[in-house]
Amino acid sequence: MSISTMRLTFAAAGLMLAASASGANASYCGDGKTVTFAGIDWESGAFITEVMKTILSKGYDCQVDSIPGNSVTLEQATANNAVQIFAEEWLGRSDVWNKAVEEKKVIAVGKTFVGASEGWFVPDYVVHGDPARNIEAKAPDLKSVSQLTDPKIAEIFADPEEPSKGRFLNCPSGWTCEGVSTAKLEAYKLGETYVNFRPGTGTALDAAITSAYLQGEPILFYYWSPTAILGKFKLIQLEEPAYNEACWKELSSANGKRDEGCAFPSVDVAYGVNSTFASEAPEIVEILEKATFPLDEVNASLAYMADNKVDATAAAAEFLKTKGDIWSKWVSDEARGKIEAGLK
Repeated sequence: MSISTMRLTFAAAGLMLAASASGANASYCGDGKTVTFAGIDWESGAFITEVMKTILSKGYDCQVDSIPGNSVTLEQATANNAVQIFAEEWLGRSDVWNKAVEEKKVIAVGKTFVGASEGWFVPDYVVHGDPARNIEAKAPDLKSVSQLTDPKIAEIFADPEEPSKGRFLNCPSGWTCEGVSTAKLEAYKLGETYVNFRPGTGTALDAAITSAYLQGEPILFYYWSPTAILGKFKLIQLEEPAYNEACWKELSSANGKRDEGCAFPSVDVAYGVNSTFASEAPEIVEILEKATFPLDEVNASLAYMADNKVDATAAAAEFLKTKGDIWSKWVSDEARGKIEAGLK
């Protein structure tokens, strides 16, 4: 073999090794693939989604997108890999999600936040009154869901369109919580005495609660934290029978029995991730594993949205500009610099 031939051979081998190394280190975003998020329409989900989209796009040069839909539709889209990341998945709440987990189509990654809760609420002034606003307590003994069967209590929450019944303000149709609360109405024997009112959107749910609260009117509704509503208003969560697994299994199943009701279980909230995507993008999964939002900071960001009448994108930008001590722990030093530069 001539010297020139040997040089060509070594050069070719070097190129092959370089190409191999490049392929081994290629990232999901570096390959030009788009990371599609579930376009969650409730406040905390929308805010967290926008924060993570910005981190990936500005810090890691990812192409990002989101698609709208209700939670059940978006969970199915995550299972099908039409969506890669569902940023606020309340684990164990949905038949669609549970089935996808069993089929190994999705996985839960990290903890989006810790300490969330959910249940049925009334304004504090319904029970204790509000002398500053000249509001008298209309149900001073109200503590638990079991008392809602009392016709006098139902009358307090009279439905405007069907005043012979009370009104329970549920989640919008298509939200997982809507199905569970509907099952609870039946289990607590409230289906005949309360109208199961479902607003069209999360925004409409918030507007109904805010309007009633500011006017000092009684209202009975489902809600959860973290939210601006729980941060801004003084509310009382009604007591329910203690959670038990058998009861919850029936309530959370579309075809389950409605023989008994019980409290919502303690909440585990994670990033719902498509399994195929997780295997293809370990570098993104690593970020999600670290990205736990402090609950009080989520509430503060949601209050910022409400007080300043801005959307989730603006709240995400504010969080990233002012809370670098929190999110910088989730990303590389290089990514932090790029994110900070991109926000200026």
